[in-house]
Amino acid sequence: MTNRLKEIKWREHVIYFIFTGIILLFSVLLFDRGFLTGSNLMNIARQTAMISIMAVGMTFVLAAEEIDLSFGSVVALAAIITAQVLRATGSIILAILAGLLVGAIIGIINGLFVAKVGIPSFLVTLGMSGIILGTARWVSHLQSIPINNDTFTFIFGSGDIGPVPVLFIWMILAGSLGHLVLKKTPFGRKVLATGGNKISALYSGIKVSRMKMSVMVINSVLAAFAGILYTGRLHGARYTLGTNEVMIVIAAVIIGGTSMFGGKGSVIGSVIGALIMGILNNGLILLGLSVDQQMIFRGLIIIIAVSLTMREKKG
Repeated sequence: MTNRLKEIKWREHVIYFIFTGIILLFSVLLFDRGFLTGSNLMNIARQTAMISIMAVGMTFVLAAEEIDLSFGSVVALAAIITAQVLRATGSIILAILAGLLVGAIIGIINGLFVAKVGIPSFLVTLGMSGIILGTARWVSHLQSIPINNDTFTFIFGSGDIGPVPVLFIWMILAGSLGHLVLKKTPFGRKVLATGGNKISALYSGIKVSRMKMSVMVINSVLAAFAGILYTGRLHGARYTLGTNEVMIVIAAVIIGGTSMFGGKGSVIGSVIGALIMGILNNGLILLGLSVDQQMIFRGLIIIIAVSLTMREKKG
């Protein structure tokens, strides 16, 4: 029993050892290339912010024993709609609401098929990913949509408050709120109960279908918000935004300690997992590795890290 408890404790904290180990590794290898400078660390924060915010939403989905493969496409479509509305109306509020509405609608559609129709979330969101991406390509005509609103870009992407990037602040806010909701509210406990044991959750009076729909909506809305932040940071929107980050986000969440089998989730762990991915990407670039070498090394690190943090569902 004691050994079992020690194993559980080790697995719950292994993410922090991995995080520290990667920082120490690159600190030694890149001590003369500015890895630990404030400007580089803030650059990592900027690059990681959107991944972290998407990881918060994915934590809720996996904790409820579901999966969402459409959120990368949601990022792209929400970014495009936000940029188009902003250019057409000049209203930041309307543009933000339009982008978030895109996420909410897609989340509701995903949730209905999963919770009410009973189609596995893997299949639903895989199909929706193609529909959403096709829509993004169609409405943008495969063209980038530039943004020239300085207020929008400052608040939602490229601004700095002193030495701190605004994106880092958004990341902290999303991570803190997600952690509080998952760990400190009845809703969060119901999400974990739904993923832990569906039958027990039903007998406990939890409306499992409602929980599953809710997590799909949360994930899509946060993906849409990430798309808005991409638009602000890059001063424009394109249909390719977010589509290459799906596996990175899922890997960050799993590395962070959220079980793929539901019932266990850590928003803080997911954010740290996203930071690990950002540090890894930054360090490999500073090392001067080619793109193909970066892909190979990053893949190996992900496999090793996921292996160390994986929770197997037994019994």
